[in-house]
Amino acid sequence: MGIFGALTTSVAGLRAESYALENISGNIANAQTTGFKRIDTSFLDLIPETAQNQQKAGSVLANSRSTNTVQGTVQPASVSTYMAINGQGFFVVQKPSGTVDNSLIFDGLDNYTRRGDFTLDKDGYLVNGAGYYLEGLPIDSTTGNPAGSTPQVLQFKNDFLPAQATTKVDYRANLASTPLTAKYDASVSGSELLSAADFTSDPTIAGTGQVIGSDVQTFLDESIAGGALTTYDASGAPVNLQLRWAKVDSSTTGGADTWNLFYQTDPNATGTDVAWQNVGTAFTFGANKQLNPAVPSVDLTGVTINGVSLGNLTVNFSTGGLTQYADANGNVQVNQFQQDGFPAGSLQSVSINNEGRVVGNYSNGRSIDLAQVVLATFNGTDFLKRLDGGAFAATEESGQALLGRGGSIVGSSLEDSNTDIADEFTKLIVTQQAYSANTKVITTSNEMVQDLLNVLR
Repeated sequence: MGIFGALTTSVAGLRAESYALENISGNIANAQTTGFKRIDTSFLDLIPETAQNQQKAGSVLANSRSTNTVQGTVQPASVSTYMAINGQGFFVVQKPSGTVDNSLIFDGLDNYTRRGDFTLDKDGYLVNGAGYYLEGLPIDSTTGNPAGSTPQVLQFKNDFLPAQATTKVDYRANLASTPLTAKYDASVSGSELLSAADFTSDPTIAGTGQVIGSDVQTFLDESIAGGALTTYDASGAPVNLQLRWAKVDSSTTGGADTWNLFYQTDPNATGTDVAWQNVGTAFTFGANKQLNPAVPSVDLTGVTINGVSLGNLTVNFSTGGLTQYADANGNVQVNQFQQDGFPAGSLQSVSINNEGRVVGNYSNGRSIDLAQVVLATFNGTDFLKRLDGGAFAATEESGQALLGRGGSIVGSSLEDSNTDIADEFTKLIVTQQAYSANTKVITTSNEMVQDLLNVLR
């Protein structure tokens, strides 16, 4: 190779170290860029064709080496629409190709990114800091599962949640074994419990299944409150559902503890107007303080409260939902009282949870899953083509995107750049020393050429 070959090789060395320096500078510059993946430098030796006993060190070529599979640190963030990926995978995104009538249009060309600083823009799109628009799968409101398998650009604009009438009530409670349902008799000390016969002889309490307005006070004195719950009719109007329990037979009189459940139909009832309605089911407790027989649920037909129709309701007690243990105050301890209705509401904000679900938060207090964020992985992740803004495009070498795989999504978090400043500074020192050494070879080669020229003079 000789002196001139050494000059050529040193120039290649300078070029390679300059290439490495450029990558290092880019890594350091993006040390705080969300989701940035540093570029390392690989050096490739170039060996000329020579005889076995005359092999030479050869020249050098610098290539970039991607670190797309190296994760940055995941840090918590205060923005509810930010998210990070813990593990492998990329968010599927697009960039708009233009506008029509002030509306964005997309050409369907998918890109991929780890940059998860998405926020909701004025048009209801989730856009990250580099201008890429998030894709995902809409959620079927009936099944709660993703609809389809092809991601689409997500938009949440003027989303309105219609009212839903109450159809189901979940109720769990403990009825005191010595409740305040006694009929007080001033002629004797203490109190005596109501018996089944009392209810049979007084049809206003249980015989007809109804309590009329003129007997409301007696009923209130001889029953205990079972809790109140706001339910909703078909228009979303609130309806107050109140329950009361009355013991109709007691184990102290030789029978089992048996209760009846009533709901209020008219809080302003007078005279013969119906004020409370019996659900028509006997709740009998055995020695173990559990229902015997079990009553998993009761169906209420044509429920009307204060003139507002709720239609048919199902009250679910579930297994072991009703018990009869001692209570110092003799009251009903309500452990669960929930219903499935709600008024209409408009979308106020969105957030992303740790399951990768985009959750809509509505003015009526409801939170509904709107979309599922989809992750994409590649067989050749490090062969993706880099784009501006921390995005990537699929290439023939990377293979096509494999949807539905990858790591897990962490809501309200961001992934830091995977650049290690200390490591980059170390590489910077090594690169500078190697560059200086190559210039020294050029200087030495030049001196040797000058010496040769001097011999010829």
